[in-house]
Amino acid sequence: MFDFILGPAYDATAALAGLVGAAPAIVLLTLLVRLALLPLGIRQAKLQRIRQKLAPDLAKLRKRHADDPERMAREVQALYAGAGTSIFAGVGTGLAQIPFVFVLYNLFTHPVIAGQQNVLMTHSALSVPLSEHLGAVIAHSGLFGGPTLVFVGLLVLIALVAWQSSRLVIGTPEMPGSGLLKLLPYGTVLAAAFLPFATGVYLLISTAWTTTERRLLTA
Repeated sequence: MFDFILGPAYDATAALAGLVGAAPAIVLLTLLVRLALLPLGIRQAKLQRIRQKLAPDLAKLRKRHADDPERMAREVQALYAGAGTSIFAGVGTGLAQIPFVFVLYNLFTHPVIAGQQNVLMTHSALSVPLSEHLGAVIAHSGLFGGPTLVFVGLLVLIALVAWQSSRLVIGTPEMPGSGLLKLLPYGTVLAAAFLPFATGVYLLISTAWTTTERRLLTA
């Protein structure tokens, strides 16, 4: 159904994998994707800095409308809108990556793509098949097998990056449900456990890029 997208993506990825290996190819493609999204990241960093400057005004609104949460929420939204930002200013880059994650997932889960045998599914990294999720790796190598430990190590690294990322999220107690924004980075850990190892590699590199980018641009 999506062969018009997956076909060229497969050809490019397979060609690059033939030169440097599948795992390095994923890393290189991830870096290319993040470079393409850099202008969006810079814009989001600018909006984040605006939100930081609004902190004193938010504190005043919280004190003024402490007994009226609905009025407080409206005032906060109006304040953000007037400054050209919003409570969700930091999620645009993540949403923009969804198509890339979709393509990568399909590249490592479909045995045949655009009528071609998918050789990418035969590749592995550190003894972990790039096409397998955590459950499949455990089933094949055991709970304490080498591939399982490597996969778990990847999840630990993603969790550490998520922790760093959550610390950079600007909380807005005035907005209902805004506390969930600090939990969003941990969703990558859960996703990586159920997606192919190749996708987990992408998530690790991409979230590390996001965290570093946000720290540098909002300093």
